[in-house]
Amino acid sequence: MIYTEGELIVCQNCKTELDNIRKENLLTKDELVLLKHPERIMQVNFPIKKDDGSLEIITGFRVQYSFILGPGKGGIRFHQSVDVDEVSELAFGMTLKTSLVDLPFGGAKGGVRINPENYSQKELEKIARGYVREIFDIVGPHKDIPAPDVNTNPQIMAWMLDEYEKIAGQPSPAFITGKPVEQGGSEGRDKSTAMGGFYILEEEYKDKEKSEITVAVQGFGNAGSVMAELLFDAGYRVVAVSDSSGGLYDAEGLDIPELIKYVHGQEKTKKLITYDKYRRINNEELLSLDVDLLIPAALGGVITLKNAPAVQAKMILELANGPIMPVAEPILVDKGIKIIPGILANSGGVIVSYFEWKQNLSGEHWSLEEVNSKLKEKIVGAYRQVKELAEKEGLTYRRASYKIAIKRIIKKAKEKKII
Repeated sequence: MIYTEGELIVCQNCKTELDNIRKENLLTKDELVLLKHPERIMQVNFPIKKDDGSLEIITGFRVQYSFILGPGKGGIRFHQSVDVDEVSELAFGMTLKTSLVDLPFGGAKGGVRINPENYSQKELEKIARGYVREIFDIVGPHKDIPAPDVNTNPQIMAWMLDEYEKIAGQPSPAFITGKPVEQGGSEGRDKSTAMGGFYILEEEYKDKEKSEITVAVQGFGNAGSVMAELLFDAGYRVVAVSDSSGGLYDAEGLDIPELIKYVHGQEKTKKLITYDKYRRINNEELLSLDVDLLIPAALGGVITLKNAPAVQAKMILELANGPIMPVAEPILVDKGIKIIPGILANSGGVIVSYFEWKQNLSGEHWSLEEVNSKLKEKIVGAYRQVKELAEKEGLTYRRASYKIAIKRIIKKAKEKKII
């Protein structure tokens, strides 16, 4: 089922954000109309045979928000809460993100509504392949290039690539990014989201003593644990981390490598809350800690109208997508909290995905040093541009980011005579 008329389903948070931007005279009425609706929304329903022999219908989505800047780009998540509104919102964010960091991509996103913990590896492979079969006609190296997202990984990308190539009848490594390196993936892609955010923080705190900067990281999955380790290794004082089970706190700083070994070791079943060497806290307590830097690195919507008044951090870096609810942000801004928005802070993933795509198209393979050097140059350049505009015009970093991103999209739309 494909929806091509934007009025049928509209991402409410996207509409809210764009209406706010319109009120600030950053968009004309026609430009608002252009950006308010996704270009295509696809919902798919396909069967898989489970290990016990039963049949289950799986529901998935692919939203292609905008092709103005180029082919779509955006991850695929496996999560039980996936719905068309969530995927549309994420695709809208990707549209702004790729524009902000000046990549030749439009914005897209995909999702499959499952809890991966309820499926075997064999069943997950069937789901990954079934999803690709359903969306095959609307994706491809020059149409829309997927990538990993929540609960998906290089192995799932490898299954998806293999299925795509079977249908296409030819090698197509540029169809998908975030693949294993031995199958055309890029060096550094697995840590790129955290690495990009880390480079921004190094620029932000370049004149500060790192050991005096206290940090709390909410989320200890791939992005959160990698960010915590990068900060620890650079000398920052990471005083709190948490996962879905709860968190740990120590004012003197946590031993992050030890915690990573404990949680992400061979067993991969341990939770932070079972580690007994530090004081246990819950996620709400972590969000309200008096720290220099708070990094939400899990799912979206964790800072709400209800808990925003309790947030005491001096700065928030959004490593997750949309961790601050739009209605909560004014409370944080009024408290003087600087917010580095996700469309900038977590753009390292899509930047290195772009590098992977370029390498696949040209048949090249860049070293880790080259990838990280190019990533640093790209993301720090975007950060400086946002900071300069924010300070010049008295904008929040989010508004400055939106203004830069939207200006590029509208300029390209006019060049293409779309408007």
